[in-house]
Amino acid sequence: MTTTPPPPLLRVRDLTVTFPGRRRGSAPVRAVDGIGFDVAAGETLGLVGESGCGKSTTGRTIVRLLEPTAGSVAFDGREIGRLPQRALKPLRRDLQMVFQDPHSSLNPRQTVARIISDPLLTQGGSAAAARKRAVELMELVGLIPEHIDRYPHEFSGGQAQRIGIARALATSPRLVVADEPVSALDVSVQAQIVNLMERLQRELGLAYLFIAHDLSVVKRVCDRVAVMYLGRIVEIGAKERVYTAPAHPYTRALLSAVPLPDPAAERSRERITLLGDPPSPAAPPPGCTFHPRCPKAQAVCRTEAPPLRVAVAGEPREVACHFPEAG
Repeated sequence: MTTTPPPPLLRVRDLTVTFPGRRRGSAPVRAVDGIGFDVAAGETLGLVGESGCGKSTTGRTIVRLLEPTAGSVAFDGREIGRLPQRALKPLRRDLQMVFQDPHSSLNPRQTVARIISDPLLTQGGSAAAARKRAVELMELVGLIPEHIDRYPHEFSGGQAQRIGIARALATSPRLVVADEPVSALDVSVQAQIVNLMERLQRELGLAYLFIAHDLSVVKRVCDRVAVMYLGRIVEIGAKERVYTAPAHPYTRALLSAVPLPDPAAERSRERITLLGDPPSPAAPPPGCTFHPRCPKAQAVCRTEAPPLRVAVAGEPREVACHFPEAG
């Protein structure tokens, strides 16, 4: 007897986000171009790619800091992509975000107590209960509760990011969108924040959408990986398969740039260098958008956009490529 898997906590389908051109009459910019993925309860999905590929826009649209142009975003089976702001308020208890730059995402005029308490106060909680919860969260993320009445500038970058994480956890969310949560931090501090996020996931049963460009960090924390290029997902699958046998040429190029800890292996391995820069999302090339930089491009790549489809039969991995690598 087969059991039906539970529905995903987050379900994204054909999500598109388009911005108007900077100048009058200029072409609109399609920052996110019809992507789709699922995030299960307790899972971590990594969203990776070069700067400007649409990763952060995707995360901000999911939590409705940006409005989708088209497509569907469903949380726990409920369509939220078109909900009015008033209806979004109770949903924000379950769906929170951690931002890239900890200091710029914290109000410098507010104390840490107010910053962490604010989500609870917005949801109608009492000031006393919100402050008590803030003290608990300070301890949970490894900060000294006695510092709760200090201001953000009195904390280091790593401490400020812990405050941002505490704020995101104030309402006991089920899904946290983490937008480059360690990229603005020193390497030694990055490891501390990653360890903290992993511990919180185990203890609280959190699901993460982990947006990053550092593939080493993604390999450490994620269960599955989705690779974006110019607003589209070009490969998505289990971390082990994507890292050991990447099927898309872009994924292979990204992984070849990740430093190896073994100097001998680093010197002997093949480094894939992509030609040129990514095209403008305001004027994407026809066919496969990666074909101007792809070493395997053929005539069909210049005219037909490859759909995202199963790369290897029986394997839960999809790739958008006419000529994927055999895993």
